[in-house]
Amino acid sequence: MDEISVEFISVKVIVPLMHRLLMVLFLIGSFSASAADTATGRVVKVLPLVLDLKGRAALSPSLFDRDAYQAYLRLHTNEISAVRFDVLWSTSHADRDGLEVRLELRGVGPDGLPRQTTLEQAVQPHFFRYWTSLTLGGEELRHFGSVVAWRASLWSGGQRLAQEESFLW
Repeated sequence: MDEISVEFISVKVIVPLMHRLLMVLFLIGSFSASAADTATGRVVKVLPLVLDLKGRAALSPSLFDRDAYQAYLRLHTNEISAVRFDVLWSTSHADRDGLEVRLELRGVGPDGLPRQTTLEQAVQPHFFRYWTSLTLGGEELRHFGSVVAWRASLWSGGQRLAQEESFLW
């Protein structure tokens, strides 16, 4: 029967390799710890919805019915009472104070002149993504006219973390 011989690597070779591996892991960990303190955010989605005179965006919970009712309202503008923008956002490592969702709107007024306005809402950071609604309605909407373009952004302490804008912005 043949004998099989096994040779092990010397301890003098293994220990320096382990020290190098630990040093690399320590450096990677220290870089990621310093980057983790920086506030980051993301504006995931913005849904512009027109609301009827009763404040409804849809007649039933169905997404198909919502889209059909939105198309109906856009054809019958005398039944629109407000425009609501639902903004889906997320953030990490942001301060609890000074976090806000900002929505800038551009439109054409009833007199045919361009209009611009900004809606802001202070928010609290959440662990997961979160929806925030910003509404332009009433006399403010009548004076503003029709919305042509929008830009939604997430701010923390005067620093813009993220933004999402419409095609015509």
